[in-house]
Amino acid sequence: MERNTHQRRAIHKVIQDSGRPVGPPEIFELARAQAPGLGIATVYRCINRMLDEGTIVAVDLPGEAPRYEMAGKDHHHHFRCNACNKVFDLLACAEKFADLTPKGFQLESHEVYLFGRCDTCVATV
Repeated sequence: MERNTHQRRAIHKVIQDSGRPVGPPEIFELARAQAPGLGIATVYRCINRMLDEGTIVAVDLPGEAPRYEMAGKDHHHHFRCNACNKVFDLLACAEKFADLTPKGFQLESHEVYLFGRCDTCVATV
């Protein structure tokens, strides 16, 4: 088991407190305020360890680098802001996708991504 270092605690806190999926560069920038000697390689090592432990999960948007959020959330989808590129959780699911499945097919899972502008970016336009 890995030591619970100050840097690891800072990285974990950033992911937990963000309330939305965050990528390694953003984790690095935010965690560095709490752990000044933090390096980007340490961020990637901690992410990999937390993935292996099941503490966090990857959020994969098509054509983009993964972002990470705390594990254990209920089924949900994501919204990406086209202006700031931040990703946010959508706390609902239409759940009617089985109705869209072609006859004779069996739906096993689904993922929905919405794209637009977040409230902060809308306010600055």
